[in-house]
Amino acid sequence: MSKLLDYLNYLDQNADAREAFAANPVAAMDSFGLSEEEKNSLISGDKSKVANLIGIDEADLPKLQSLETTH
Repeated sequence: MSKLLDYLNYLDQNADAREAFAANPVAAMDSFGLSEEEKNSLISGDKSKVANLIGIDEADLPKLQSLETTH
């Protein structure tokens, strides 16, 4: 299983993780150990990129929200 898929499942199951992600997505993803490619794909909201990295069909992903962050 990919680290990105692990993280999406973690967010789905953990309210504190969702709060941390909402407050500072980059820091939350950094602390989980996501790669730059994984972080960029998730921040972009591009389902195709995320699905490709995870190795699943795009239709199997929930709707992703594009995130605006300052780096």
